Amino acid sequence: MSDPKSYAGFTDFAETWNGRLAMIGFVLALATEALTGQGILGQIASVLPF
Repeated sequence: MSDPKSYAGFTDFAETWNGRLAMIGFVLALATEALTGQGILGQIASVLPF
């Protein structure tokens, strides 16, 4: 039932791109933390209105 040309679901293609995008997001989170001096939660808290 698994089609090698399928681009949806748990396929090698989808999992490869998911991993790549996760790595990019992690590096961007580290870079943002280094530039601002605040962690991710601190940045979120600083823009919330309460």
